[in-house]
Amino acid sequence: MARRKLVAGNWKMNGDRAALAELDGIAAAAVHTDVDVAVAVPATLIAGAAERVPALAIGAQDVHPADRGAYTGCLSAPMLIEAGARFAIVGHSERRADQCESDILVAAKAEALHRAGLQAIVCVGETLEQRDAGEAERVVTAQVEGSLPEDVSADWCAIAYEPIWAIGTGRTPTIDDVAAMHRAIRAKLRDLLGERADGFRLLYGGSVSPDNAAALLDAEDVDGALVGGASLTAAKFVPIIAAASR
Repeated sequence: MARRKLVAGNWKMNGDRAALAELDGIAAAAVHTDVDVAVAVPATLIAGAAERVPALAIGAQDVHPADRGAYTGCLSAPMLIEAGARFAIVGHSERRADQCESDILVAAKAEALHRAGLQAIVCVGETLEQRDAGEAERVVTAQVEGSLPEDVSADWCAIAYEPIWAIGTGRTPTIDDVAAMHRAIRAKLRDLLGERADGFRLLYGGSVSPDNAAALLDAEDVDGALVGGASLTAAKFVPIIAAASR
């Protein structure tokens, strides 16, 4: 089935108010394409970004599973909405590794987003050691099964496959490797959800750049990209948007 492509940027812990000027060119490019474009900025910039480019989907890079409570330093989905966010990334490999986040916690975060009416991008991916051991598909499909809430739907959730060893390194899997993993994820979704699986957008993330975007986005079952460093400037991000709309 035809799925509208999604290109999402993840600024990670980068950017300040002056950097929001980069969103002007990104938003202008998004208006003239048939691709959904989104950018997850640091929490301090969500409100400013949403005010500056209201036509662009601005999101967060994490969320707490609870709507309120004694959780110092955390942000709830209702808080993100008030700031102007439309979506959040959950389960990014950097959070899974650095904050020891489990599949169960990721699923709870995705459910919190859905409960509040926000979109979710759920991330999955394997380490280099797991790939070299021939465990990549087993690890990733297990993460898919464990990280999605029971009531998950393509209406509000996309899945981003990010081979951990490729994030920020300039290394990427072969196109065949990417397509094979996306097929495996789709097959797992069909096992879990039946025909509803065909509606889910599967994004590729891992050193996506203007140079490799077209080939990656043309791969089978790749419905978009989750872009890290190349999303920080319009000069690098806009060509990726263009590649998705070819």
